[in-house]
Amino acid sequence: MNTQKAMNTLKAILTELGIPEESIHQDTLLHEDLQLDSTEIVEISLGLKRRLGINLKLESRQDMTIAQICSAIETAILSSTFVPSVTEESANK
Repeated sequence: MNTQKAMNTLKAILTELGIPEESIHQDTLLHEDLQLDSTEIVEISLGLKRRLGINLKLESRQDMTIAQICSAIETAILSSTFVPSVTEESANK
């Protein structure tokens, strides 16, 4: 998944939570800028799980930008699409 697709998915989830799309930018902070509470942060994680099948824990004390979350989405997708090498497949037989 590229950054734009991750951003579009995240934007869709945020707009479903009532965040105006014009408020969502790469450098937007979840807590400071969007004033999201812990319940809304969990809703974002659940939305990512439903839409992309990834588990992404966003509940932390550190505020994250939209760009940081998109990067974490990409990393989680790459991790979940790991294809074992021939050597690993042979070892498992």
